Amino acid sequence: MTDTTAWDTYARRKPGGRREKNAKGETTWFNWTQYPDHGPGIDVLGEAEKAALLELGCGAGGNLAHAATLGHRAVGVDVSPVQLKAARERWGDLPGLELHQRGALDFMGETAERFDAVYSVFGAVWFTDPRQMLPAVRQVLKPGGVLAFSQRPPVEGCYGCQASYINQADDPNPLVVKRWDYTTDMWTGLLKEHGFRHALANEIPPPEGWKTGTLLVRALVPGA
Repeated sequence: MTDTTAWDTYARRKPGGRREKNAKGETTWFNWTQYPDHGPGIDVLGEAEKAALLELGCGAGGNLAHAATLGHRAVGVDVSPVQLKAARERWGDLPGLELHQRGALDFMGETAERFDAVYSVFGAVWFTDPRQMLPAVRQVLKPGGVLAFSQRPPVEGCYGCQASYINQADDPNPLVVKRWDYTTDMWTGLLKEHGFRHALANEIPPPEGWKTGTLLVRALVPGA
């Protein structure tokens, strides 16, 4: 099993929990960006009424829960038991929601299930080498299936594998994990290289008063 220290630490230091309701008064909602009530919703994953969805790095399960409330089969994978404990405590009774403590690559390499969409919101796709991640995702997607993921845009000139730091309380030495940063054109090129079609990548502008946008990438596997 992957060492979960970094992600457990990240989970514990996240401020507060998910709000009970969003700005529209909804008890579940889907959010691709790091800002509340901002950006597109679950429609990015397609328009099927009943779909099988896989979230890589599901965290505390808020987006996954929204998918389940809409009647989708919502499967979430995360390495952190702290994150999954929070997900089970809040969402564990939802029909159609299923959680696994596994690394994303391990889970996809072992499952026989095929999904209509695979997605990641500041999750495992960002923290895994795309030359390992993209073939694994293709393997578990149905023909015509959707891959979509979001993450922070790269710092100009800093592309490929970068160091990402997670601070521990009262510890001057942060935990270091790897992340993979690319421009929109680089991402679409990588997706095409690995057999995806209709690859689109764009930066969602931040809300007024904020500086950092969100990179959103979407592509399809070839249909049947």
